[in-house]
Amino acid sequence: MRTHYLTTIASLATLGAVSALSEQRPLTDSSPSQLPIGGDSSRRKPLVNSEDLQASISIDALLARAKNLFKIAHLSEEEYNHPTRVIGSKGHQGTLDYILDTLSVLNDYYTLSTQPFPAVAGAVFESRLLIELALIESASPMSLTPPTKNKQPVDGKLVLVNNEGCDATDYPSDIKGNIAFIKRGTCPFGTKSAHAGKAGAVAAVVFNSEKGPLAGTLGTPSDNHVATFGLPGSVAAPFVAKLKAGDTLDASAYIDAEVKTIRTTNIIAQTRDGDPDNCVMLGGHSDSVSEGPGINDDGSGSLALLEVATQLTNFSVNNCVRFAWWSGEEEGLLGSDYYVNVLPAEENKKIRLFMDYDMLASPNFAYQVYDARNDVNPVGSQELRDLYVNWYVQHNLNYTFIPFDGRSDYDGFIRHGIPGGGIATGAEGIKTEHEAALFGGEAGVPYDICYHAICDTISNLNLTAWELNTKLVAHSVATYARSFKGFPERTLDTVSIKALDTYSENARYHGSKLFI
Repeated sequence: MRTHYLTTIASLATLGAVSALSEQRPLTDSSPSQLPIGGDSSRRKPLVNSEDLQASISIDALLARAKNLFKIAHLSEEEYNHPTRVIGSKGHQGTLDYILDTLSVLNDYYTLSTQPFPAVAGAVFESRLLIELALIESASPMSLTPPTKNKQPVDGKLVLVNNEGCDATDYPSDIKGNIAFIKRGTCPFGTKSAHAGKAGAVAAVVFNSEKGPLAGTLGTPSDNHVATFGLPGSVAAPFVAKLKAGDTLDASAYIDAEVKTIRTTNIIAQTRDGDPDNCVMLGGHSDSVSEGPGINDDGSGSLALLEVATQLTNFSVNNCVRFAWWSGEEEGLLGSDYYVNVLPAEENKKIRLFMDYDMLASPNFAYQVYDARNDVNPVGSQELRDLYVNWYVQHNLNYTFIPFDGRSDYDGFIRHGIPGGGIATGAEGIKTEHEAALFGGEAGVPYDICYHAICDTISNLNLTAWELNTKLVAHSVATYARSFKGFPERTLDTVSIKALDTYSENARYHGSKLFI
């Protein structure tokens, strides 16, 4: 029997000051609750410029923040037996408190708000899939999967589903009481699992139609979902061949899991000065996975924002700057999705662009720029992409483009017509020989060998990449806080239905896990 831990969630009842603020507002109230801050404003300060704001960024300050964050992650050790900042943990509570405490002493430069929201969290404690009495080691339970009945093994025949299992008619009558075997493709995994459940299956296995393992999520929970695994296509192929040949295959599935709803909160800080109808917005996520402390993912991004927000208080701005620390990113972009979903249309239009900063200090880094283009994204996304490219070029640094595939918090903004983009340094992907020539490091090794692991600690940070990219964050803020000259205006026709459809077709992830 193998043990597979995905996410373990604790109560938010001890969230302290943050929890108390959240409890004052009902879940149906989508407006962030403002916290009073006193002191001097940013008036009479010099207008922000890129060079000076970049010069204020130091690796010593960033590293000091990382050490604080790592200490905070240790608050969860009693419950999780290791440091973590997963939502609902004391480590995440401490992270929220640290962000709020840091911002609250910056005089009245920012209007500081919290935005509580319900978060769906899941945990898989144990899982096992056997086919013809053989343990399938590569079988991975889907995120947000329910358990097998009574959290006990269920047995049945492996039944091949027709087509890609996206329609109820794809499920043969003999699926009842058996285990559905479904090809990946076309529709969400949650849809396949729900169809299997409605057809009476006791469990489901989705096998990959592409190379590699299948780490997916069922997404929004449904009463019709059944315990669901993902399986590499290469492992599934022999079983598919036997089933098509008319063979009968016995199978047994077991998942001990839970899915529940908790409360957590986003943190928003907006400059009091600057044009409130033309806002520069940027964000990173405050949480980690349960498996580790998340000092690179996304301590590096969220702390870069905190340091830039601190240094920005030495300047005045022409356009408002709005910083966001999202909660529940690791559970599927929950915080950022909630924010844009409840944002009124007139407020949506005030956001001129959104910049996502997630994982800026990967140890085997590449300087990655999201390949945002105006023909397939909201107009303005390409101008933001080019700002990053030009900065790297001006500093004689190489860069590479990565796809907009829904893996981070930009996703909801793009889907709601807001221009977006960002930079990153890589996650579990493998650095190529070409990238090693461009950026140094080791080919054939992940950009972050500690991605979603216990070793994502201070020692996992590449300080050179982190300092440099934080300066680029500062450059992006200073550029647009000073002027939107040359940047496309937000109008109703800045995003087309065709562009959003194209983005949706290419965005197969929702956070770190596939959903289609």
